[in-house]
Amino acid sequence: MILLFGLYVQFHGDYGPGGGFQAGVIFAAGFILYALIFGLRRCREVLSDGFVRIMLAAGLLLYIGTGLASLWLGANFLDYDVLGHDPVSGQHHGILLVELGVGITVAGAMLAIFFSFAGRDETGFSGADDAEAEAEAEAEAEERERAETGA
Repeated sequence: MILLFGLYVQFHGDYGPGGGFQAGVIFAAGFILYALIFGLRRCREVLSDGFVRIMLAAGLLLYIGTGLASLWLGANFLDYDVLGHDPVSGQHHGILLVELGVGITVAGAMLAIFFSFAGRDETGFSGADDAEAEAEAEAEAEERERAETGA
């Protein structure tokens, strides 16, 4: 439900309150709540660190790409008038693309910050940051337990 509300805020932000930044925070909050309820490891199975990095880059590229598209079409950077068949539709398309880029970037940044802080242990080191090392340690612990019980 939180992600659905985030989509609503994202795509209706040009008609009312909301937009890319707010939608990005709502999206990130949905995944952060998922991590708090089901655990960080399970959340990282849904959203890996690599995917969060891709989100950061993709949002920024979408924003910059919209500005470059208007430059290539002979207008100023982020002048949306040339992005449609008339200035009104160009403004609409440009705003949607830029706000989508902002939303993706903000969600990625919020998740990256959360993952970096949530993965730290009491000493301040992010030893739990490597999901593969955690999985290997769990597998070794299970093998030791099976060997001890004779199963």
